[in-house]
Amino acid sequence: MTSPRRVAARAAAERMAELLGEKAGETVGYLTRLDSRQSARTRILVVTEAIFVNRILQDPELSDVSAVLFDEAHERHLDGDLGLALALEAREVLREDLRVLVMSATIDGARFARLMGPAAPVIESEGKAHPLDTVWLGSSPGAPVEDAMASAILTAWRERDGDILAFLPGVREIERVRERLAARLPDAPVLPLHGQVEAAGQRAAIRRDPRGRRRIVLATAIAETSLTLDGVSVVVDSGLARHAQFDKAAGTTHLVTRRASQAAAAQRAGRAARQGPGTAYRLWEEASHAGRTAFDPPEIATADLAPLVLRTAQWGSSDPAALRWLDPPPQASVAAARAQLQTLGALDGAGRITGRGLALAALPLDPQAAAMVLFGAEHGAAETAARLALLLQERGLGGRGEDLEARLARWNADRSPRAEASRKLAAGWARAAGGGSGGDAPLGVLLAAGRPDFVARRRDASGESWLTAGGRGFVLDPASPLARAEFLVVGDAQGQAKGARIAAAAPLAESDIERWLADRIERRGVLVWTGERIEARLERRLGAIVLASGPDPAPDAEAMRALLVDKAVEKLGTLLPRDVLARARFAGIGALSEDRLRDSATLWLAPLLAGRRDLDIPRGKLVEGLLGLLDWDERQRLDRLAPREFASPAGTFHPIDYAGNDAPSVEVRAQALFGLDRHPMIGPEPTGVPLLLKLTSPAGRPIQATRDLPGFWRGSWAEVRKEMKGRYPKHRWPEQPWTEAPSLKTKNAFAKSGG
Repeated sequence: MTSPRRVAARAAAERMAELLGEKAGETVGYLTRLDSRQSARTRILVVTEAIFVNRILQDPELSDVSAVLFDEAHERHLDGDLGLALALEAREVLREDLRVLVMSATIDGARFARLMGPAAPVIESEGKAHPLDTVWLGSSPGAPVEDAMASAILTAWRERDGDILAFLPGVREIERVRERLAARLPDAPVLPLHGQVEAAGQRAAIRRDPRGRRRIVLATAIAETSLTLDGVSVVVDSGLARHAQFDKAAGTTHLVTRRASQAAAAQRAGRAARQGPGTAYRLWEEASHAGRTAFDPPEIATADLAPLVLRTAQWGSSDPAALRWLDPPPQASVAAARAQLQTLGALDGAGRITGRGLALAALPLDPQAAAMVLFGAEHGAAETAARLALLLQERGLGGRGEDLEARLARWNADRSPRAEASRKLAAGWARAAGGGSGGDAPLGVLLAAGRPDFVARRRDASGESWLTAGGRGFVLDPASPLARAEFLVVGDAQGQAKGARIAAAAPLAESDIERWLADRIERRGVLVWTGERIEARLERRLGAIVLASGPDPAPDAEAMRALLVDKAVEKLGTLLPRDVLARARFAGIGALSEDRLRDSATLWLAPLLAGRRDLDIPRGKLVEGLLGLLDWDERQRLDRLAPREFASPAGTFHPIDYAGNDAPSVEVRAQALFGLDRHPMIGPEPTGVPLLLKLTSPAGRPIQATRDLPGFWRGSWAEVRKEMKGRYPKHRWPEQPWTEAPSLKTKNAFAKSGG
């Protein structure tokens, strides 16, 4: 029988044994990571879900098991879903006689029945229901949850009889509420119930007070299901829950506090009416209850899937989706898990498990922790590595603080039962890895063996900002003793990707990186764009961390050219000769459109950038490169429909502007147009477009612009002539310029030339 939590597994076994008039370990036993009671007489073994997964992977036929009961299946823990998927496949392929049962008080029976096959019956039991009153206390948005809960517990203490079970999101809130209640109810036993409490303390929280006193149990979600707390008839629910959520961007699992689901709230309230009538106090409004989610999301949708992907590969399935799931694992999470496992050498490129992966999977640990222990075993530090792995998993061991070395030292000196049991567990892992002792691998190196992407380098003087080899950024409290280190290995972090705070780390010397991580250091040529040109650097890198950098005397020419092309495309609008593009646009030649040029930049622009480190390409080469994209017919069409220059009757040449708002236009002196009585046209015949003539004085100042030269000659020219004649008396200003010979010469020079 599987159970989601150690506390629940032990309590369920002890309760069943009590009903048989026995002690746990006889007919009914249990097996958890830190505790075990079983014997040759044991016929019912209650185990945690993770232990069942390890069991079925080692023995797919479950040769000495006749039935597997998955209890509290509605909680949808990752190991629970995986264990069920493996059991169903074992029943289908290896053990047709294996009986599989899924149980829960709030299960979606029809959905599970479809998963388990057409022959799976749904059995419902109404059970014994006692009356339950619900008191809606409402929320206090501005008040800390500890203050609101302490006040609510005191209210329940005054208004109701019986023991009180209060649900809080985490250990920190439990301790703060304990402090507040101790001052108000000094004689009442206030007992914590969470995963860090030792077994004796957990048993005390579950059972009645031996002296008959009313007690208050402060619990996390650990007490939601599977447990009957003897004597509890009052529940006070904060309405909050804390869940582990994997952040793919940060690569870490952090705790998120959110509103408990309706199903979780129902389970919590039900604890008050297990043995008789009860009351549930809720710290939210009745009207808002319907807005809560119906169920908590399954872990398979939010967790790090590296352990699942490794175990399915060990099972023989390179694609986890091939198994039967209530909710299939998200493909993005599976891809991230595969990448992590390939970094550890656990999977090959096809997703198949490697020899290294089998060695990691043989240890009852997640892949990162297993990699630490295996590396430690290979270098004579197996037990230290195993203790480090357990330190990261078991909150509270060695106290608190970011410094894993300090926490490990405190744990090593701790002689409490929990510390002793934890050391025994770590020693078992070390033996399983086959390691000896006497090695000199530092703690940071052991941590890096499992988390190579989380080696981090300080980015500022305060030690607040850190960059990891995997390219992620983390922050650290500058007051932490670790802030003075140059390198760290991050063991745990809390918060979102961009602002994730380092919660556990070990320092690492640069000399240790050179010695122990030399196989991960690479020399790499790097091209840096300064905004104006390329700088070529030769770097020694550990992933995204630059260990050393200097000028690269022989950079990759093709890479430089490719980078210049990318930068040129980014600023193509300012790089291209606008006049050439405007001519092509006017002539309707799509080959020189900006979009087409952007798409074909590697073809026409790359040759112009060969041997360069900047984008200062001479204009002539740019124009030549652009025109080289046109075939002969397109060149002829461009010159015919959009000539580059206007040839005046006086034999002068003037560039035509195709890019301005009044395009096409040309600036030309009025005298150069004498003798012209037909307006020049641009574009396809027979219609074309009138060329805007911007007439200037002999000094180049604007006189007038026109698209109707004959009309101008016979109209406003008279006023222009009168004004210009007085301003430029040495030049010709005839009454009928269309009849005159064109020339830019003065009157005297024109006369002497025989004009």
